[in-house]
Amino acid sequence: MKAIAKKCLKAGFVGLVLLLLYAPILLLAVYSFDKTNLIGQFRGFSFEHYINLFTDQNVLGMIGNTLLLAVVAACLSTLLGTAGALGMYYSKKRVKGTMTALNQIPVINAEIVTALALTVTFVAVRIERSWFTLIIGHMVICTPFVVLSVIPKLKQMDGSLYEAALDLGASPFKALLTVVLPQIVPGVISGFMLAITLSLDDYIVTMYTRPTGFETISTYVYNATTKGNAHTAVTLSSFWALTTIIFLIIVLFVVCSNLVGRKKKEEGK
Repeated sequence: MKAIAKKCLKAGFVGLVLLLLYAPILLLAVYSFDKTNLIGQFRGFSFEHYINLFTDQNVLGMIGNTLLLAVVAACLSTLLGTAGALGMYYSKKRVKGTMTALNQIPVINAEIVTALALTVTFVAVRIERSWFTLIIGHMVICTPFVVLSVIPKLKQMDGSLYEAALDLGASPFKALLTVVLPQIVPGVISGFMLAITLSLDDYIVTMYTRPTGFETISTYVYNATTKGNAHTAVTLSSFWALTTIIFLIIVLFVVCSNLVGRKKKEEGK
């Protein structure tokens, strides 16, 4: 009896956690198939929000800006973060410790502090807000996480492989490309995906470093909710559909990844 009660308690706790995590997303998903533009008013099943999502040029423009920014920032952050991780790993112990500590600062630091520091720096060197400042801002918050994703793979790698390649006549650069990089590809991919996620999700740094008139999904949603009108209400409801699509893509990706991993594990046995 006690075992059954214990299992029920565990299941109830897990269910409560999942409910708190996913209830807001599920609420938006339900209303994305309704005609209403306001939460709490059911007016009938409709694909109107999905049609608006793919026909409203303002929404498509914001989605395009957000995706372009995320991809560019993630690619540059991945290159810089991977190079930084390699440099830190092959540095002397004291240098490695210092660089590791410095890399942790943007991760632990409050994002508003980072945004203000970037703004003050750009003003001090007289650089106007532009695509350049926006990309730099996103790289500052994304690169440390790429480093944190690559470093564990470097530690798992057999260090003698690089030295063996040098002994066999390979140049340091060729040994890096043919021996080291293939070993750390999973970490590089993880860092890239994490950088994209951070860039897509960012609001504060974007708000402080973006050029005038440049809108991403996060900046538009915030401004629309604080300065809403009839048109923004319609546009915001289109983001309910976008939220549902993104959530479903992530769920499918996670499920497929788990199935593939389970299949490989069974084949390995």
